[in-house]
Amino acid sequence: MSTETLNQQVPAGTWTLDPVHSSIQFGITHSGVATFRSGFKQFDASLTGGEAPKLVGSVEAASIDIEEEQFKGHLLSPEFFDTEQHPRLKFSSTELVVDDEGKVRLSGELEIRGQTHEVNAVGKFGQVGAYLDGRERIGLSVEAGIDRREFGLNWNADLPSGGKALEYEVAINVELQFVPEAE
Repeated sequence: MSTETLNQQVPAGTWTLDPVHSSIQFGITHSGVATFRSGFKQFDASLTGGEAPKLVGSVEAASIDIEEEQFKGHLLSPEFFDTEQHPRLKFSSTELVVDDEGKVRLSGELEIRGQTHEVNAVGKFGQVGAYLDGRERIGLSVEAGIDRREFGLNWNADLPSGGKALEYEVAINVELQFVPEAE
């Protein structure tokens, strides 16, 4: 089967996010021994289907899902997301390709802290004709890796036993479910 069959499975029209069935999460190795995982509570995305599908979205950086106040404050500070100056993370696709088997190649511009870089992701695409509520749904599940230093997220600390507190590579996992835009 050809992987060049473009987007036969992305229906035409505009699709809006179903936030209840969607999530944006990340993981980063902490202290060299385990992966710390978290996500964001407030985000939005839309998908335009057809011959040239386009995914756009944004995340409210201050909605990071961290309960510990001091830790969250550090992540919102200028040492990390600098939410006072840069309240949103943004993404806009430049290419979204779905092959005959539902595998996705997604490329686009990711903006964090006012710095924009090309990001490539892979994953899968799914579609259901009608859910329990009778509405059609489509899903997009993708993973990407970024070097956080490219976006100005440079903070780190030396550990007393050697090594660094945080790795620079961050894994991003995005699970999005869409419904047709209300007419």
